[in-house]
Amino acid sequence: MHKIKRVILIVLDSVGIGELPDAAEYNDTGSNTLGNIARLHPDFFIPNLVAMGLGNIDPNNEIPTTPNPTAAYGKANEQSAGKDTTTGHWEISGLILEKPFPTFLDGFPADFMTEFEKKIGHKTIGNKAASGTTIINELGDEHVKTRQPIVYTSADSVFQIAMHEDVFPIEEQYKICKIAREMLSGDMEVGRVIARPFVGFNGTYSRTSRRKDFAVLPPDNILDAIVSQKKEVFAIGKIVDIFAGKGITKYVKTANNQEGINQTIQAIKKETTGLIFTNLVDFDMLFGHRRDVPGYANSLMEFDARLPEITTALHPDDLLIITADHGNDPSAPGTDHTREYIPVLTYTPKISVGKNIGVRDSFADIAATIAEALEVPLKTPGQSYFKELQ
Repeated sequence: MHKIKRVILIVLDSVGIGELPDAAEYNDTGSNTLGNIARLHPDFFIPNLVAMGLGNIDPNNEIPTTPNPTAAYGKANEQSAGKDTTTGHWEISGLILEKPFPTFLDGFPADFMTEFEKKIGHKTIGNKAASGTTIINELGDEHVKTRQPIVYTSADSVFQIAMHEDVFPIEEQYKICKIAREMLSGDMEVGRVIARPFVGFNGTYSRTSRRKDFAVLPPDNILDAIVSQKKEVFAIGKIVDIFAGKGITKYVKTANNQEGINQTIQAIKKETTGLIFTNLVDFDMLFGHRRDVPGYANSLMEFDARLPEITTALHPDDLLIITADHGNDPSAPGTDHTREYIPVLTYTPKISVGKNIGVRDSFADIAATIAEALEVPLKTPGQSYFKELQ
């Protein structure tokens, strides 16, 4: 195959494509983010993803197939335990976690919370698993009145702190989160501490775009391998937070999918080598967790409508990979991620007809493929499918 100078890796956050064999262990039997959206939303129309071969990955889904896909298509199994953002992205980068990040569905231990409150100088409220948009309206008035930060979590491995921007200046919010990050170690080492600033009044609160993630520092991965070869890793969206800034040479944060797409297209048009790594979070944050099937469907259609702009901007020596990090089936019960395969679509301007790359054993196959394409050394259990594109 021709030489690849740059890879564009786009993670459609939570766009899973069917339950994994161990889904029952996670109470996710029957989960299928893409399949159930296609089944339940009568006007679901994603012709550009269909042309790439998205429907060919699993013909049992109600997504049309195509006889001549323009991309190589397949799906990947998750070897790491868990179904959270950090685990999914880290496995995509070539890491398989032997032990899942801890979760605290019943809240964090009382002795830990007492020590945390002592260190930050404030009592807290909440300390339970909850939807972020729900809990700020449930406890926002109390928070504003008492100046007590709202602590909450989810089935994801997160310690989230919601504070009103008029009550706690943003830098103070970040300082409080850093204290939590330092404290959460050993058996308490959650994947991310997240600052969740909000504004508003009288029970009509809304989150702002100044969210900040404080992630565990990852082991060396494909990002570090690329940087070690004097190539660029440009992170778009929340990638810089997921990897705690490690292995990233340049980054930009975005408020929504459209900003993420715009930034990705601008980056593609420049002359660079290495990796452009984008996360588009709206699917997960705005629609998956809120169990909004029409909203999720419309968001996917909005991405699909802009996909030709992305492929048109590609240079001849670019490789585009579109994938996901976990599922979040909006038709499933509850509000949490779902344990699913992720779709893998791989495209270059040089590929005229796509190939079936099958069911990959691990998300880490993506990292191995990127490493081989860019000719950078990488130690990973993943298996490259780069030669299968030729």
